[in-house]
Amino acid sequence: MQPPSGQPPFGKRWHTREDSGIRLDKNLRWWHDDEPIEHPKIIELFNTSLVLDDDGRYQLRVGQDWCFIQVEDAAYEVRTVDVTADERVSVRLSDRTAEALEPATLAMEPDGVFSCRVKRGRAKARFSRDAQYQLGELLEEGEGGRLFLRAGERRVALLVSLEQPSV
Repeated sequence: MQPPSGQPPFGKRWHTREDSGIRLDKNLRWWHDDEPIEHPKIIELFNTSLVLDDDGRYQLRVGQDWCFIQVEDAAYEVRTVDVTADERVSVRLSDRTAEALEPATLAMEPDGVFSCRVKRGRAKARFSRDAQYQLGELLEEGEGGRLFLRAGERRVALLVSLEQPSV
């Protein structure tokens, strides 16, 4: 039996800008129709094409084309942590942008991975293993277990603690 003319094959569905079938899971892996996207160039294209619109919805924008996507948790990955010449901490993200780290937004996730807010506080980013190590190199423990972020001579108290939250 054939589907009606102009309809997708049975078992398939039309993809629209509103319902693209594309999602970014909590581990920052891309999926399409519940199949993992594994090609590195497609992953890089999606990472660099991800934007947050004015209504707080995530889109992939490639050239003149765009679609909404689902983001389960963090939309970005912190890939690198740098200390700038003016002794501020900067993060480089999976979309190839860099921005100043807002220390007050650092959080420890239940799985022990740091996260922070990015894109003017509108989006969440999870630290990669390398970035987490780089951040750890800048952390100091003070009296009473309080954590501080040190960048050169600058030292900023953090709201996060080393106590791992219960899972």
